Amino acid sequence: MTNKKVLAIYYTQTGQLSEIMDSFTRPLIQAGVSVEKLLVQPEQPFAFPWKASVFFHKMPDCVFLQPVPLQPFTPKETKYDLILFGYQPWFLSPSLPANSILQHPAFKAVAAGTPVVTISGCRNMWLIAQEKVKLLLQQANATLVGNIAIVDRHNNYVSLVTIIHWLLYGRTDRKWGIFPKPGVTPADIEHASVFGSTVLQHLDQENWGGLQPALVAQKAVKVHYHLMFFEHKGAHLFPIWAKQINKRKKNRAAWVTAFKYYLLFALCVVAPTLYVVDFFLFRIFKLKRIKKQQQYYSGVALK
Repeated sequence: MTNKKVLAIYYTQTGQLSEIMDSFTRPLIQAGVSVEKLLVQPEQPFAFPWKASVFFHKMPDCVFLQPVPLQPFTPKETKYDLILFGYQPWFLSPSLPANSILQHPAFKAVAAGTPVVTISGCRNMWLIAQEKVKLLLQQANATLVGNIAIVDRHNNYVSLVTIIHWLLYGRTDRKWGIFPKPGVTPADIEHASVFGSTVLQHLDQENWGGLQPALVAQKAVKVHYHLMFFEHKGAHLFPIWAKQINKRKKNRAAWVTAFKYYLLFALCVVAPTLYVVDFFLFRIFKLKRIKKQQQYYSGVALK
């Protein structure tokens, strides 16, 4: 295994993805694989904690995959046996630094013809973001062979409260002493090494065809119907809002504020209501389609 070379390239704002990537790559390093970790940063850093106004202003650029300038980076090798790409979803899209990495000439130069495993660390919604990552990898002539989504396993609305507590206020304690700590749990971060061991086996055998089924069997990805339902609704509405906001010159801030409150209302009122109606009236008639969608999102193919 000592002759295998792996590039682990990613961006992290909070530092959590660094922990995930460290855990994931530990079995590879222990086996003697040469793992180059490349933490890429934007030229203009995104502050942490976020200001809500700044965060929501980034929505249109995220939706339309608008890249941002990155600090110069150059992988040490010209060719790797495997690339590990770590990212976070923002607004059902890869984060701005993440999509910028995928569109960067330095990444494309080493990605062409190379197997790639994607690793997302997020609250819970990653399906539509992964579809966009698939497309960008395809445009880079890379070959997606595996995907792992490491998520906050708490209830959707519990994690909504805790992520606001973390990202907008920089707090990682238990809000009011009641809610769980925000983000992916330390146990799930540590468990990422199990998936790394699975990737190591396939790297050794150079048998990528069976990797994603093996990861799915280990629950490296899990597609929940209610979150898939919410994401599909958001995937239709976000571009509409993004186009309207981008049209505004004088009153852009007002439109961004309107979107912020619309999103909170949609997440807390509209989406749950639509889901309940769908669950009791329509779901039974589309069980086969739902199963097919879940199988698709669990895989690595691009429609």
